[in-house]
Amino acid sequence: MKFDFAIGNPPYQDETIGDNKNYAPQIYNVFIDEAYKIANATELVHPGRFLFNAGSTPKAWNNKMLNDEHFRVLEYRSDAKEIFPNTSITGGIAITYHDHNKTFVPIEVFSSFSEVNSIRKKVTEFNGFKSFSDIVKSAYSYHFSSTLYEQYPELKGTLSEGHDYDLKSNVFELMPSIFHETQTESNMLRIYGRQNNDRTIRYVKREFILAPDNVDRYKIFIAGADGAAGTIGKPVPARICGAPTIGDIGVGSTESFLSIGTFSNRIEAEHACFFIKTKFMRFMLGILKATQAITPQKFKYVPLQDFTSQSDINWSKSIPEIDKQLYDKYDLSPEEREFIETHVKEME
Repeated sequence: MKFDFAIGNPPYQDETIGDNKNYAPQIYNVFIDEAYKIANATELVHPGRFLFNAGSTPKAWNNKMLNDEHFRVLEYRSDAKEIFPNTSITGGIAITYHDHNKTFVPIEVFSSFSEVNSIRKKVTEFNGFKSFSDIVKSAYSYHFSSTLYEQYPELKGTLSEGHDYDLKSNVFELMPSIFHETQTESNMLRIYGRQNNDRTIRYVKREFILAPDNVDRYKIFIAGADGAAGTIGKPVPARICGAPTIGDIGVGSTESFLSIGTFSNRIEAEHACFFIKTKFMRFMLGILKATQAITPQKFKYVPLQDFTSQSDINWSKSIPEIDKQLYDKYDLSPEEREFIETHVKEME
């Protein structure tokens, strides 16, 4: 039997599975699929994270929904409390409509602001566009080697189960015997991380760390999660990401940070830092940033720039002047420029 219409608010997570009280798997996608099977037209209210290809719903399912020509968003609120006053849902709430008998323009990339998609199209259709995400390393790029546990077998099991080789955010506090405030021997790596909620550097034997190819080049570190940075439209203006820090040769990081770039010299790293500080760059990052988490994939629509002295951007200018050069480069309209200027917070 099939219904003409289905309207509902499906359960969005399964709290009966596992013993991790801080995590419950998302299941609203399963209910949405089942609702579409039994009704010609379906209107539902549910979490909106998947609209930004974020959250723990399957990526394949997210993409299916974003490219479904029978699916549209009727209403989206980044603050779930506007609809459910006593509920906090990261990524907001969406009221959606699906109709097997109607055809709409696929969403592809969702935003509640028309300016976001117009700017995105101008930037990504620019001749020679390459994604900045190509040079962003995951926050999980650095790992412990087996040598560590061969020399310090008593440390096995110090980290949480299944994470013996991860440089967790609190690793300095959990393994003080191998992380030192000063260099104790030659050829040690410096690891950038947090201790007592402050950013700091600790020294560790190089043979204890498996590192990506940029460890012995210049790179940039930014926080992999920043709840206070906000998203486009929440708050106005929003910072979008934390301030960048240049990582010198021989410096790695814990899982608190992503590393960006494999730069030949410090000047190029400084230019990339200037770019990250622009409102333009952080706006483009914000297109896919619906939660506090920042991953390499969130930089998909950020255009990679030439950070050498041959660049078409004059990196010696002030950040606002670099922004203007970028607006000109991508032929943004006065309204689009104003939207970025008012929705992204200045970063010094």
